[in-house]
Amino acid sequence: MPTFSLKNDRLLEVTLMNEKVSALAGAMVAYEGQMKFEKLVLGGEGLFGALRRAVSNEGMPLMSTSGSGKVYFAHDAQTISILPLQNEKLFIESRNLLAFDQTLRTSTAFQGLRGGSGSGFFTTTVEGNGNVAVFSDGNLIRLEVSPQWGPLFVDPDAFIAYKGNIQQEFHFDVNWRTMIGQTSGESYQLKFTGNGVVFIQPSELKS
Repeated sequence: MPTFSLKNDRLLEVTLMNEKVSALAGAMVAYEGQMKFEKLVLGGEGLFGALRRAVSNEGMPLMSTSGSGKVYFAHDAQTISILPLQNEKLFIESRNLLAFDQTLRTSTAFQGLRGGSGSGFFTTTVEGNGNVAVFSDGNLIRLEVSPQWGPLFVDPDAFIAYKGNIQQEFHFDVNWRTMIGQTSGESYQLKFTGNGVVFIQPSELKS
């Protein structure tokens, strides 16, 4: 399995030994050794998967890196974090996905309707055993979700990912953006209940 590590908080190092890793196209900034780069499409779900990605806008340009050596990835000097998965499913915004093991399975999940327009909300899933590297605007924040503390509410622009036995739904509040001084955008929050972890960025700016 490829080895993921951080050279610093803005540079991901992946060591390959005749292995493959998938990454955001254009995110490779340097490499050592013998490497081959090929274009990929997020997900391996065939025609219907491609249609879901087109409708959901969860598609993203990917590249496959294969060979032996070290390859380095970065994106707009954003902060990078590594999330290990052990037979788990990660629900993640595709805009924050930097790199992941090719042994992991990807797909697109419908999360419900949002806003007055009733438009759909989709997210990308990454599932299996391996590492996922994400980037965020500032250090990634891990928030526990537990029935002991009640629901967790998150600004959709701060949301990065979640995993565990969690239910996500939309909480609509016409006053909440006005209260925090933001009058633009849709008046909803993401509500999480159950047991698991939600990852957010300390910014409402979209990565």
